[in-house]
Amino acid sequence: MNDYSTTRDRVEHYFDRTATHTWERLTSSAPVSRIRQTVREGRDKMRATMLWRLPKDLTGLRVLDAGCGAGQMTAELAARGAHVTAIDISPQLVEIAKKRLPPEHLDRVTFTSGDMLSDDLGSFDYVVAMDSLIYYTDADIAKALDRLGARTRHSVVFTVAPRTPFLMAFWWMGKLFPRSDRSPVMIPHPFKPLNEATGGRLVKIGRISRGFYISECLEFRP
Repeated sequence: MNDYSTTRDRVEHYFDRTATHTWERLTSSAPVSRIRQTVREGRDKMRATMLWRLPKDLTGLRVLDAGCGAGQMTAELAARGAHVTAIDISPQLVEIAKKRLPPEHLDRVTFTSGDMLSDDLGSFDYVVAMDSLIYYTDADIAKALDRLGARTRHSVVFTVAPRTPFLMAFWWMGKLFPRSDRSPVMIPHPFKPLNEATGGRLVKIGRISRGFYISECLEFRP
């Protein structure tokens, strides 16, 4: 079984060397295929759902955007007044996020690449982790939340892939392809065992299902 560091390295390789341009286009306003359009729309709805769990006015609060990708969440957090640390495993995606951030928010955002669990990032009022834990096992997610929660004043709002027939079919199909030819495989999670792994500290927030994008928003309370 893969551990956290092995999965993290595979995710880094995929997003920084294979899928950078795909994600740059997906997170822009450029035309995309119908399938990718559903993913774009689903991600937009999920981002709004996650932001709903945070105060509308984040002035003076520190927020970690764990797995910031191309920076859409980062920009919205900064627009609310937060001091944001935006980190992603992919240096190339971090550079895209930097270029896209409106200049008026630059003084409130610190960009960096590396491990989103690093203690060196400091402490925060809130942590958001959109689709950045979807490749990990129950045990690895629980450990990640413990590490993040130990440095978080209020809550960690994150997403997982829920265990649905549709996603399980894709999960099994993904196993048919050689590892070198496919992206990291997300792991669908039923709520109960994941909640048990975290000591019962999870709260269901909402599920977004839009075409090929299916994601569950959860909140971890340290």
